[in-house]
Amino acid sequence: MDLMDIEDHELYFDQPLPEDVKQLIQQAASLYHKPESERMLLEALKLEPSHPMVHVALYRYYYYKHRLEDALKIAERTLHDSGTRLGFSASWRQATLERLHASEKIMAEVRYYLLALKGAGFIYLRLGHIEEGLMRLQKVADMDAEDRLGTRSIIQVVENREEE
Repeated sequence: MDLMDIEDHELYFDQPLPEDVKQLIQQAASLYHKPESERMLLEALKLEPSHPMVHVALYRYYYYKHRLEDALKIAERTLHDSGTRLGFSASWRQATLERLHASEKIMAEVRYYLLALKGAGFIYLRLGHIEEGLMRLQKVADMDAEDRLGTRSIIQVVENREEE
């Protein structure tokens, strides 16, 4: 399975989004440094609570504002919603390579799911929860045999640092 083989699949930003939600995201981006930006993104989330584009916009907002706990909440919500669309159980721990292979018809969604898991793992590392972060990153590495998402290098850096 090649996680880069998504050419004929709809990506998260290709999925239809109601015009009012699209405008909220665009306005929030143009007002990024103002407090009303977050309000607009939360309104978009209220209107489209499971839409990947809304999740990505809010995740990025929190991440780049260094509000890592809030970004982590969105990453976890993304994992739940994306996992549900893929037919996974409620926990990322239950995702298996066999389940990913069964979902190849929606490879873009699989990639999106694994990127959310990688993002959550990275945030856990940044928050100092090394074991939690490494477990998530290792899950991605286990399912990404060709390391297309570049998770193994992050794991290696953390493990080398832990040894020092």
